[in-house]
Parts: sequence; C-alpha cells; structure tokens
Amino acid sequence: MSQFRSDEPPFEDDEAENEMDEDEEDVPLAMRKRKQEEPDQADGGMDDDDIPLLARKKIKKEYKEYKEKTKKKRVKEGADDEYDIIKPKKKKIKQESVIKIVTVSPIKRQKIKEEEEEVWRWWEEEKRADGVKWTTLEHKGPVFAPPYERVPRNVRFYYDGKPLELSEETEEAATFYAKMLNHDYCTKDCNFQEMFNFFQAESEKRKAASKEEKLVKKIENEALMKEYGFCMIDGHKEKIGNFRLEPPGLFRGRGEHPKMGMIKRRIQASDESMVPSPPSGSRWKEVRHDNTVTWLASWIENVQGQVKYIMLNPSSKLKGEKDHIKYETARRLDKVIDKIRATYRDEWKSKEMRDEDQADTVGCCSLRVEHVQLHKELNGKENVVVFDFPGKDSIRYYNEVEVEKRVFKNLELFMEHKKEGDDLFDRLNTQVFRTYNASKTLQSQLDLLTDPSATVPEKLLAYNRANRAVAILCNHQRSVPKGHEKSMENLKEKIKAKRDAIDDCEAEYHDFKKAAKRGSVKEKVNADKKGKQLERLKDQLKKLELQETDRDENKTIALGTSKLNYLDPRISVAWCKKHGVPIEKIFNKTQRTKFLWAVHMADENYRF
Repeated sequence: MSQFRSDEPPFEDDEAENEMDEDEEDVPLAMRKRKQEEPDQADGGMDDDDIPLLARKKIKKEYKEYKEKTKKKRVKEGADDEYDIIKPKKKKIKQESVIKIVTVSPIKRQKIKEEEEEVWRWWEEEKRADGVKWTTLEHKGPVFAPPYERVPRNVRFYYDGKPLELSEETEEAATFYAKMLNHDYCTKDCNFQEMFNFFQAESEKRKAASKEEKLVKKIENEALMKEYGFCMIDGHKEKIGNFRLEPPGLFRGRGEHPKMGMIKRRIQASDESMVPSPPSGSRWKEVRHDNTVTWLASWIENVQGQVKYIMLNPSSKLKGEKDHIKYETARRLDKVIDKIRATYRDEWKSKEMRDEDQADTVGCCSLRVEHVQLHKELNGKENVVVFDFPGKDSIRYYNEVEVEKRVFKNLELFMEHKKEGDDLFDRLNTQVFRTYNASKTLQSQLDLLTDPSATVPEKLLAYNRANRAVAILCNHQRSVPKGHEKSMENLKEKIKAKRDAIDDCEAEYHDFKKAAKRGSVKEKVNADKKGKQLERLKDQLKKLELQETDRDENKTIALGTSKLNYLDPRISVAWCKKHGVPIEKIFNKTQRTKFLWAVHMADENYRF
C-alpha cells in the first residue's frame, strides 16, 4: 500500500498537500494560491500549460517584483516541516478571491464543479439486505497490455559470451530480465547488457521528453481514462481502480519469494469473464451477470494460480459500503468480546471442533505447523511456545511465550497428524477480531496520549504513536528504508542550522532590548519585531525536533496496512474534529477520497 516515499514515514502529508511553511506565508497570494490549487498529475489535473499565458506572465512578474522587495526581510531559513499550519492574514482575503479568478481557468472551475456534483452520497441511502450489490452495471472492460515491439537488431542477447538469434516470444521474455539487470534474476551465463542499455536509454528519453510530447501522452492517457476508467452503477458514475491489465513481465513477490523471477504471461481475452466486446479476433472465457459480487472482471494469474480481479476504485460506493459494514461489525463485537473470551476459555477442554470456516488471511492466526515449536521447559520457563515465522515483507518474527498448561496441551493436539505446510489453526477466521483489536487499540491510545492543550505538531506525534501501537500489535514490521539514514542526516542539519539561527537571533534580541531601554519608539518596535522572530524560530525548531523523533520511532514500523484495512477511519475523523487537527494531516488526498463516507458520517463525539 504505500503511497509514502521510502525515506519518509507514513501519516505525514504529501508535498502537494502540506500547509505552507513560515517562509511561504510571505509569498504573494497569486503564487501561493496557484500552488494550493495545482492537482496531482496522477489524477489527470492541469499543469502549467493549462493556465492562460497572460495569467502565467502576471504571476511570474508579481513574484519577481515581490522577491526583490522583500529580499532583506526574509528569515534566512524558514520552517521546513509537514506539521506547519499557517493561517492566512484576514486583510488578504479580498485579494485572494480576485487572484483566484485569474489563476484558475473556466475549464478547470467547471471540472471542479462537475466533480462536486458527482459525489454519490450512498451512505444516506436505504441499505439492501438481500445481498444485491447493484441493479445496473455498465463498463467498457479492461485495457489490455500493448503488443510486444521488438528491439532494434543491433541490440543483442549473449549467452556464454556469444550472441544468439531469438524468436519474438523468446526475445520478449529476455527483455523482462534485461529490464531487471540490477536485480537477482539473471545468472552469470546470460548477458543482457545491450538490452539493459537500450531500455535505460528509452527510459531517459521518456524523462527528457519535451512539453509538447508530454502533453500528447497526457491527452492519450486522459482519453483512455475517460473511456475505460469509469463505469455506471445504478445511474451513478464510479471510478474503476485497476482498468489496465498487468503487462507480461517478471514475478517479483515480497522478500525472498520462492517463485521470484518466474515469467507472468500476457493476459488474453479468453482468460476474462466480463460483458463488453473482446478485442478483435478473440473471445471471452465466460460472460457472467452476477449482481451479488463487486468485481468487474477476473482472470487466473499463471505463476501462483491466483484469481485476480478488476475492481472499483476504493472511493466507490461498493468499496466504501463494504468497509462501513466491516467496521460496524467490529463495533458490535466490542459489546460481546468479554463473553466470547470467557466462552473460549471454558471450552479449552472441549474435544469438539465446530467451526468449519477456512482461514483466508496471513498472520499469527494462519501459522503453519513449521512456524511453531513447543517446549515443556525452556530458559527456566514451563510450557513455552516458540513462534518463528516470516512476517510482513518477509521480516522474521521470533518470540518465546509462556502459556497456560491447557493452551500448551491444545496446541499439541492441533499439531497432531499434521505435517510441514499444514495450517496450525485450520478452522479459524480472524478478520473481524483483527479489525476490532486494531481499532480498539487506536481509540484507547488516542484517549491516553492526546493532550487537548498541546499544539497541532504535538498532537500529530501523539496520533502517530497511537498508530504505531496498532502496527506493533499487528506485527506490521518493515526493513529500515534505504533513504532513512540520509533523511535523518538532512533533518539533523536543519535542526543544527535552526539552533544556530536562534543563537544569533537571541544575541540580536538582547542588543535590541538594551537599545529599547533608551526610550526610542523605533528601537522598541525593532526589539518587538526581533522578539517575535525569535519565537517563530523556536516554534520551527520544536517542529523539526518532533519530526526527528517521529521518523526515528517509525523507521521499522509499517503503518499503511492497518491504516487502510483495520482502523475504523471514523476514529481518526472524530479525533481531528475534536482536537482541531486538519484531516489533511492524517489522510492524504487519495485516503480522504476513499474514506469520504467516514468524513461525512463521524462528528467529534464518535466512539468506536
């Protein structure tokens, strides 16, 4: 899941969504408003080319004049953190509304208006209890990967030092490896270097494309999105999540996956099961009309034999409704959890197994026999269970746990007549319990850690710590990101520079205060200005130090999985509303769209 850069911790704002820093408050409103309203390119937004030329020239002129005018007044280094919240000055509100007309084109304003009108407030509609997900559904089907284009004849493949002539199909397979030359998929006998160099050059060529070339590509992508990226459900336009089918390539997997490097073949129309017309010269494997499911198309992936699906975007009604039901079920569980725990303790002695559900998740409750060792005595303890298994992203989890004698004996029974590869708990489904435990932990930790009188950056640190408690509970570990050390070094340098700036400012402030005692109005004003500057610098330092703490604590914890799948988003929404924290600080743009239902449903008094 992530959406986060490798050197940045989750739950910090995307750059495009951060509030302005201390220096940016001094930027003319024309420049500032332009930055705030620029949409992400991934969302098909407008770039500089979409802004009228006169408006662009006016913005650049205003900014240039302003830079010259205020050059000496700027603080040497402003705040540089994603926690900063700057309130616009009231006297500039009128000017802002004028600039907005200049910098936003009529086409863009119309697009924003249309998007607002298209919000389907499904959570306010009456719920259906018959299992039917939709009445009518129309979509164009998936976009298939383009046909393979052969590399130039001077780009050759070598085996054991000799060039080989490859068939088109074999050459395509070779390019999969050539593109991954810096990975562990290539043996010492094969030489993909020329192919690798070719694809590297092609990649650089795409990066160096002119504005005109990029605009052409952008228009093509937008046309494709418009045709295939949406469907109509019960008269409402809904966005599709993954309408492009996976192209052929290498299977990588996570961590040291045993099937790493196997070839994923090209998906054909005959692998699909959907309503629209197939590509010319082919046919669908099956056409199905089933309004009790939420996927639009499916196929079987050849490496692991898994069924994969074309699904709606996470912001859709069907996805949001499913999430809502899941979290409401977990909330109901809270009312009976004590009874359930008492019951299963009483039934530890039972010899009957009634539950016939299959485990469909990966984690501690879907352990296999080889992941657990039982020791009647170990390191001075009795009835010890040793857990040793690959957790999230293949990070090893090892723990020695002393359990009650009855639990130990039951585990021995569970392991009887089972071999390596068999599930230890083969009749268990934990989806609701995992969601319940995660959400309950977040709620309780937020109650415990949040100081209502704290600043917004301090509250954000409390939120992240509550979130980390959930990730630890769920064993959502990660390797330290490659860029973490460099990121921390950069942050430490900023902190050092900020402290030096504070020392200089304090010395100047001391001199200004001395001068102000002489009684000059001008000297008193200068002392007051310097004092305010010193306070700003101290606030900026505090925010940087909070970031340093947050990033360091988060370096081995993955927060994304629990945030997207196991935490009731209404808990976070209610917390933000209650404590005056902008929702943008917790959920980025994509997440706010996914959890739109929660943003509307939860007020500050919501409790899980």
